[in-house]
Amino acid sequence: METTKVGIKEFRAGMAEYIASSTPVAVTRHGQTVGYFIPTQGSADADIAALKKASKTLDQLLAAQGVDVEEVVAEFKAVRKRLSPRKKPKATAA
Repeated sequence: METTKVGIKEFRAGMAEYIASSTPVAVTRHGQTVGYFIPTQGSADADIAALKKASKTLDQLLAAQGVDVEEVVAEFKAVRKRLSPRKKPKATAA
């Protein structure tokens, strides 16, 4: 499946066109892909089929780039844990 690659400003400006299309869009910022937009066509069954297709496409893109998904998930969890605000213990009334 072919993916259209566009900058974030172009994506915002042409949002209606991309929504009406059936082609996935790789959204870039400063030349780096920051996300993917996978248009769907309305019904729940079509949405599920589109998501499954998008999942396969994403798996292929990640494999082509040599990305280890488990490593990415572990790194995300570590960063999230490091950046999350620490909860203070509740003070008890004396």
